[in-house]
Amino acid sequence: MHPHLDSPNNAGCWEVIRALDECHARGFLYKASGMCNKAKRDVTLCLRGERIARTKRNHEKAYEKRDKVRESWKEIEENS
Repeated sequence: MHPHLDSPNNAGCWEVIRALDECHARGFLYKASGMCNKAKRDVTLCLRGERIARTKRNHEKAYEKRDKVRESWKEIEENS
């Protein structure tokens, strides 16, 4: 379901992850009765936000890289 929660990509979610771990530490019945659902939903939303931000950064880097490649090819064509 979730990626490894202790990875550096999830640094912004450590507080909600810790809250979920504390909730799970209360015991199986507490967890099984749905008492950790809010904490789990918070972790899911936080991880989703982190993923969306990471995707946006990756797209921006890809556009920059593509522009550099286009400029390089343009220079090569001009010098040929």
